[in-house]
Amino acid sequence: MSLLVVGLSHRSAPVSVLERASLAAEAQTKLLQDTLAAEPATEAAVLATCNRIELYADVDKFHAGVAELSTLLAQHSGVGLDELTPYLYVHYEDRAVHHLFSVACGLDSMVVGEGQILGQIKDALALGQELHTAGRLLNDLFQQALRVGKRAHSETGIDRAGQSLVTFGLEQLADGAEVTGWAAGKRALVIGAGSMSSLAAATLARAGVDEIVVANRTRARADRLVEILGQAGVPTARAVEMGAVAGELTRADVVVSCTGATGLVLTAETVAGALGVDFDSAEREPEAPAAAPGELDQHAAWVENGSATAAAQDRAVRRVPVRPAFTGPARLHLLDLAMPRDIDGAAHRVAGVRLVDIESLAEASADAPMAADVDQVRTIVADEVAAFGAAQRAAHITPTVVALRTMAADVVAGEIARLDGRLPDLDEKQRAEITQTVRRVVDKLLHAPTVRVKQLASEPGGAGYADALRELFDLDPQTVAAVSRADLNDPNRGRS
Repeated sequence: MSLLVVGLSHRSAPVSVLERASLAAEAQTKLLQDTLAAEPATEAAVLATCNRIELYADVDKFHAGVAELSTLLAQHSGVGLDELTPYLYVHYEDRAVHHLFSVACGLDSMVVGEGQILGQIKDALALGQELHTAGRLLNDLFQQALRVGKRAHSETGIDRAGQSLVTFGLEQLADGAEVTGWAAGKRALVIGAGSMSSLAAATLARAGVDEIVVANRTRARADRLVEILGQAGVPTARAVEMGAVAGELTRADVVVSCTGATGLVLTAETVAGALGVDFDSAEREPEAPAAAPGELDQHAAWVENGSATAAAQDRAVRRVPVRPAFTGPARLHLLDLAMPRDIDGAAHRVAGVRLVDIESLAEASADAPMAADVDQVRTIVADEVAAFGAAQRAAHITPTVVALRTMAADVVAGEIARLDGRLPDLDEKQRAEITQTVRRVVDKLLHAPTVRVKQLASEPGGAGYADALRELFDLDPQTVAAVSRADLNDPNRGRS
């Protein structure tokens, strides 16, 4: 196994970089195709969420693989390699497995313990399978990650430590109040009809809002979400076209936006207009000045040492003057869960507006207490990583063992055929008894060494036993390779 992951997340990069590096669906497809075309990689999968972008690959060369995957991430994200590199992390072999399993359990999430990441891992695997970029290793890895994540949530109380990003965001909007009481009687506008938006709508419905309006680029998806909300008992739920958003904004108390748009869905001017207040574009915060020589090095050191949140680091290093947000009573509450952002960050200074976005959520969650169950989940992850590594090492030798037993069966068949020629008068009962006896002898001779070699191969450093077995028994490499291909092409492989 030569598993390599190169990526960046809210833990290693400021939101401003994550926002620029986000990958649309088309870019993810092209990234996978180009990764597989690159020389060091034989398999590839990409995990892209609102707060992480990770490229997984099975590579035959570590350093060449890191260089190639880093370059590909830069090319497809549109962020220059020199700028992106300080924020990238690299995990290899067992550490890469440990990382994905930790991600699947919610240990690496912005909100520790959240379960939505499991759906995103499932989507990443499905895309790799659809494009045929996920082979034996990545299919096994992602399937196991899903099982580990489900185990963590079923066997521990990690759900008590974590919550969905939607719930956490609504808690920030409520500013200390109970979300249920805060949301009761409000009118909500949900922009987008994907998984995150659907979760937001369901959460708002449970919190007791009076009305939910869903706006989406594809009207049919909005209609479907409204139908589900109606079945859930929402007093009023209706769908509108995206063009109606500005008008609906004038009626809304709460807005949750999470679309796949590459540009802003709501500008500060639109928000201000909906509230009937003035907003001068000259009030916008100035662009961040270019970092002086040495400042990015200091930034990278902070990321490495983990001494502050990435967003805070970015502002400190670049010395961006941040204008104070509006602090009066809020008339309109905005929750932006999109990456890149849907809502203009300048809207936080519009009178009457409270805005919570990915960046502010990252800062708010930085000091959130972790539940005692987290330690139990970490133990599960460590055990599962060891088990996965052992299973992969054992699987590596299985084609060789199968080839050895196939060769032995061929030898038995050849000897029985030769016996038939020399003793043609044997009756069927005698022939069957001799055949069974020879097979038993061969099976008994092979049993102990094949069981032992599987045990040895499953241990760290056991990869060489397959080579030794092939050498000792002079096995044809093509035969071993044929067994591997047959296993990989099994239509039932990877089903759960």
